[in-house]
Amino acid sequence: MQTTAPAGTSASIETEGSSVQQSLREGMQLFRDGRTAESIAAFQRGLLEAEKAGTESVETMSDLYAKLGNVAAASGNFQLASVNYQAALKIAPHLTNCWCSFADLHLRCGQHQTAIQLYLQTLKLNPRHWAARANMVHALMAARQYLIAKAILIELKGERPQDASIHHLLGKTLFELGEIEPAIASFQEAVALNPQDAESINWIGALRQSLGDDKAAQAAYAQAARIQPLITRPAARQPAEFRVLALYAPFGGNTPTEYLFQDAFFDTDTLSLFAGRDDDIAKLGQNAQLVINLVSDADQTEALLPLAADLVDRLDLPVVNHPRKVQQTTRDGVARLLAGIPGCRVPQALRLKAGADRSVAALKAMLPFSSPWLARPVGTHGGDDFEKVDDLAALSALLSRQADHDHYLIEYIDYLSADGYFRKYRFIFIGDQILPYHLCIGRDWKLHHINTDMANQPWMQQEEAAFLENCAAVFGLAQMQALRAIRERVGLDYFGIDCAMDASGEVVVFEVNASMLVHARNEGFLYKDPAVRRIKLAYDAMLRKTAKPR
Repeated sequence: MQTTAPAGTSASIETEGSSVQQSLREGMQLFRDGRTAESIAAFQRGLLEAEKAGTESVETMSDLYAKLGNVAAASGNFQLASVNYQAALKIAPHLTNCWCSFADLHLRCGQHQTAIQLYLQTLKLNPRHWAARANMVHALMAARQYLIAKAILIELKGERPQDASIHHLLGKTLFELGEIEPAIASFQEAVALNPQDAESINWIGALRQSLGDDKAAQAAYAQAARIQPLITRPAARQPAEFRVLALYAPFGGNTPTEYLFQDAFFDTDTLSLFAGRDDDIAKLGQNAQLVINLVSDADQTEALLPLAADLVDRLDLPVVNHPRKVQQTTRDGVARLLAGIPGCRVPQALRLKAGADRSVAALKAMLPFSSPWLARPVGTHGGDDFEKVDDLAALSALLSRQADHDHYLIEYIDYLSADGYFRKYRFIFIGDQILPYHLCIGRDWKLHHINTDMANQPWMQQEEAAFLENCAAVFGLAQMQALRAIRERVGLDYFGIDCAMDASGEVVVFEVNASMLVHARNEGFLYKDPAVRRIKLAYDAMLRKTAKPR
């Protein structure tokens, strides 16, 4: 965020003058000396004397209020800052910098729309005010008004082409607008101006990875890690309640955090994990109160999870989702872990290694369960390359087409409802809570919310809404007991389950891991919003409860 000039007037204060003016000078000197509390007291004393005398000029009074607002904001006393900014603007509404400082205060408090309005008021007085335009970009981006943010950033870039921070912000805005190649170019411009800009280099790595250029992405991640082991992001509202060390796998599956970390009340240091890294563990954890392990896909990050576990073990900090517990959540691992839970059917799963014999005879000898079989490449999610096969010849042919990749062979359990529809439920486990997230209804056994006809079927939406409002009416005592047993065996602090119920009412488990997406983009399904908010509130409460006290 750009620094705003002092919010007072430009009126000079004479060396000699009234006691009020002396309090103003004293307050500023105390603030420069780092004696914030005494500085605030000096300003407040001057205001009391001014009220008694009733002879001070508008310039002096507005200076007192505005500078007291600045000092209060700098010390984290946002309420005192707000009161004094408003007082200054009431008597001197022409104070451009004060309007901008007042807007900055709302931005720091996460009140983005109000901040935007206050920045606009600043720009009415001075359309070229740099800090107001630059800081308004942050508010616009937080409010997802990316097109306006882009227009302002292009204007600012034209005025100050050597400002690396503007190129960086433009890159982030272009990414949000789906303009990937221009975003990469903008981040590259930022790095050209500031070669130590590790965050922009990380962005280049992530965007190169999204385009399938893994070699360039790996080089960028490694370069960023050499410059700055931790990527730091401040809390949305200051002061932060605590600091988090987040472990992240650049090339593996991670817990999606776009929604979970939205409006974060904690500062975050993110460490990208690479094989062979030897970080100063004491230094990494010296300011954190909590470790959040985001490395969540036990198949995609098989080589990194032991590294993450060793790092966590060396930090004397509470951890969310210990890597060793994540290691148990491969599809075949879950089948073993959850076996024998009453009222729960967990499909058997077998991992077929790359290069293994895929002939009909070999498959017949190794498969412990009968057809139909489900086959999917290890490390994949969703419906891509995920097929149901009824005979061994077809299974052999399918597997032989990707013989260089590990595959899961999974027992198929029929979960067709009596009305001829399949229903797949997702729950999110947070601490000791089990919260519903969505219900998919469709004619095909391979269900995903986005591929169903639910957007056009009011009855399906009504059924999902009823489930989200009162999941206990669908999952009764026996089913909820099975889910609680799953929670105890998995042992993660945060994870999800995709499941169903068979004709006898037993819970059929499809997938259990911490990689499941929770998002707030519910256009067309707005009835989901309350359930999604409950998950966010529960996640926030879990972090607050788990974090080590300061």
